[in-house]
Amino acid sequence: MKTREFWLLFFPSLVVMGGLLVLPLIRTVQWSFEEVRYGTPGVFVGFSNYIEAFTDERFGKAVLSTVTITIVTTFLLLVFGYLIAVGVNRMTRSRPIILGIMLVSYVLPNIVGAVAFSWLFDDNFGGIVNRFIELLSGNQVLWFTDQVPNGILIIANTVWHLVPFAMLIILAGLQGVPVELREAANIDGANPLQMHINVIIPTIRGVLGFVTLISIMDVLRLFDNLIPLSPQAQAIGNESIMLYVYSVAFSNGAQRLGLGSAVNVLTILIILVMLIPFIRSIFKEAKVVR
Repeated sequence: MKTREFWLLFFPSLVVMGGLLVLPLIRTVQWSFEEVRYGTPGVFVGFSNYIEAFTDERFGKAVLSTVTITIVTTFLLLVFGYLIAVGVNRMTRSRPIILGIMLVSYVLPNIVGAVAFSWLFDDNFGGIVNRFIELLSGNQVLWFTDQVPNGILIIANTVWHLVPFAMLIILAGLQGVPVELREAANIDGANPLQMHINVIIPTIRGVLGFVTLISIMDVLRLFDNLIPLSPQAQAIGNESIMLYVYSVAFSNGAQRLGLGSAVNVLTILIILVMLIPFIRSIFKEAKVVR
């Protein structure tokens, strides 16, 4: 492809990306150093917004809750995504049916799926899970008002929503594992567990790294599913960073756009810090392939 043709095809995408990503990011960084309210020009306040965020106990709890949920959820996505992908990879005729059923949770709008998921634990809507637990133990779990049970509920819903994506990507990686490697491992006497740990997982390490990257970025932006799943998120300590931003910048007449922008910048930095090990691993994998 000639240089002129490349730029002719690439330039529209560059303009769209610049308008939707670069310019808003620049404005966010600018507002993070200002006190901004709707319809008025910002007033420069230096690092005041960042200082307020760092000294706000509520923001600290939101960071801790979000990072904890992200780490646990990402681990579970990798484990369940891999196990399900291995099972689906062995199927033949029933594979399209299973994939179609599993993808329902992923294609549903997040908040719609979260509302339906919450009904399993809400006695007002049947609460099948609650009734089953009460039948076995005689006790009720307060899924919506206790911090730990509510955290488990949020993690379960997030895993339920994202595991089809993780499974599909890992399934594609499994189908790319050379048959010769499996046969060689079988000849060497490797059992199924050794086959996965020593042969298959190292072969698809790049795929697992990609799934980890996307999962971390998705879960760190946790927001809309908390509305039905954790209506008292702030009170019980399960507020996410994005829910905190919405609360201080938009909810109930709040107009702290400067503080919200500062928290958004800090969130980007948190994402980068959490992604650095996996980005380095992917670059190393690419160098080895070359």
